[in-house]
Amino acid sequence: MAKKINMKNKKKQTNPMLDILTPVGLRFNKNTLHIGESFTKIYGIIKYPNKVKSEWLSKITNIPNTVVTIGIKPVDNTNLITAISRNITYDRSLAESSKDALTRQRAEKSAEDGEKIITQIDRENETVALMTICVATMSREEQDFKRVCRRSESIISVLKCKMRAIPNLQKELFKHIYPTFTNKEKIENILQKIVPISTFVGGFPFARSGFNDGSGYYLGADSNGGLVITDIWKRESDRTNSNIVIMGNSGVGKSTVIKHIIISEYMNNTKIILIDPESEYKELCKNLGGNLINTVGGTKGKINPLQIRPLPKDDESDTDRLFNEDNGINDLALHMKNLEIFFSLYNNSLTDMQMATLKNMLVKLYNNFNIDWSTDVTKLKAEDFPTFKDLHNLILQELQATKSNILSEIAILLSDIANGSDSFIWNGHTTVEDNSNFICFDTNGLQGTSDNVKRTQYFNILTYCWEKICKNRNEKIMLICDESYLMIDEKVPQSLVYLRNMMKRVRKYEGSLAVISHSVVDFLSDNIKQYGQALLDIPTYKILMGTDGQNLKETTKLYDLTEAEQDLLLAKKRGHALFMAGAKRLHINFTIPEYKLEYMGKSGGR
Repeated sequence: MAKKINMKNKKKQTNPMLDILTPVGLRFNKNTLHIGESFTKIYGIIKYPNKVKSEWLSKITNIPNTVVTIGIKPVDNTNLITAISRNITYDRSLAESSKDALTRQRAEKSAEDGEKIITQIDRENETVALMTICVATMSREEQDFKRVCRRSESIISVLKCKMRAIPNLQKELFKHIYPTFTNKEKIENILQKIVPISTFVGGFPFARSGFNDGSGYYLGADSNGGLVITDIWKRESDRTNSNIVIMGNSGVGKSTVIKHIIISEYMNNTKIILIDPESEYKELCKNLGGNLINTVGGTKGKINPLQIRPLPKDDESDTDRLFNEDNGINDLALHMKNLEIFFSLYNNSLTDMQMATLKNMLVKLYNNFNIDWSTDVTKLKAEDFPTFKDLHNLILQELQATKSNILSEIAILLSDIANGSDSFIWNGHTTVEDNSNFICFDTNGLQGTSDNVKRTQYFNILTYCWEKICKNRNEKIMLICDESYLMIDEKVPQSLVYLRNMMKRVRKYEGSLAVISHSVVDFLSDNIKQYGQALLDIPTYKILMGTDGQNLKETTKLYDLTEAEQDLLLAKKRGHALFMAGAKRLHINFTIPEYKLEYMGKSGGR
């Protein structure tokens, strides 16, 4: 009876931590081992480059599907200097006596490196240490395990290091890296290399945690929990604009991310202009005291397409735009180009003859309102411009006088926009109020209309927004186009061309253009790729969220993603993304403060 009690007491004294750490099973081979169901291979790094960059160790410790251990043991500087001095003397002697050019060159280089180390240790009081690095690759699938090993070897090779799996010592290597064992002297004798402490500390992975521009606002946290502080208005060699592209499948958190950015930019006195197709930003707009504009028949949301919008003129040459003052093109001429796109989007069946006749009627209409090629439209009010009803009446008058079949066809085509259902959207003077730092164009009512009406109104809104961006070069303005795929029409790509040109030029006016969509493929169709790809390439800031299938393939090809970056997107974890800021890439987790979530409201994007 006493023995049974003692056995129970022994069970109670079992260390639960050991139970957790102890593997289910172990099997050792010559160059590999099995830990439970996982295939494992433990490498040791046996060679390092003569020079390393800062944060170099993070490249090793962040290899996916690996466990990395780093051992460091300080040594006596005096004995080390004596040993290095003897080596320098030997190398100098070898360099002088050797007849082989390669041997002489290597000896001289070795002596120079030795002298640099002595300078660091003796004159600069640098501490040195013995460093040991082991890399264990792991996977449950054999094929995937081979891929993990190849990837790890490749990354180490790129860093100009050399590692190998030491034959018949996998058991000793396992004990060396396992937390319950002490370091193995046999492994240390093979792998220990002398390094300055500054090289170790400067390369330590946690030294590079986070991303900080020194200004801006909190965006999220990186994979190590470090803060990501970003200033999208900062200009550096690889950060030439403030544009943003956000891509990802539905439900991965795109709307929450852009709301997070909107609130941060609004707090930094940036003017926000937002195109909202799903009524997801109503509450946010209201909570920030913005102007919510109903673009489908709203009394304060009408944008008259016939109102000439003054655009800036500059001397930057570009074959895609006609904004050079020297070429003689004025505001009316530029606006006629926009109207041509407007009518093509509204009715893409217009013939060349019908379009030419319509443009002639527009010129007559403007002349009737005392507007010609030399008029300064900046001095005119919204009520000084004609409406579609005025245009339709003029066409009917000309038709009575000429009996032209073409005018008759145009009158029929424009009857709806002048007097019918579409007149509620476009017929009338501009009534949009621009007296807030947050303007939200709610286009949800367009979802029940035809595709041509949607794309035409989006283009109409874009031209209005571009005028506001160009009005004051010193005012920071961010234009956000949510669900941007709605602006794509392969048959009439002019709207996409206009958006592309905005993306290219907005940096000159202290502006930012944000493009948000769920599908990269929509922008890369053969008919529009030359325009659509630019919207994905030009932005300095790219936020790529969870995706799969063809979208993942195209994203990988477009941005040259690594396997680890592909795995991140394929996981489709809500709130996680690959963040690119110029050449910088990192895994970011958008952890949103509670006060911001309250501002966002409950309308989607949560």
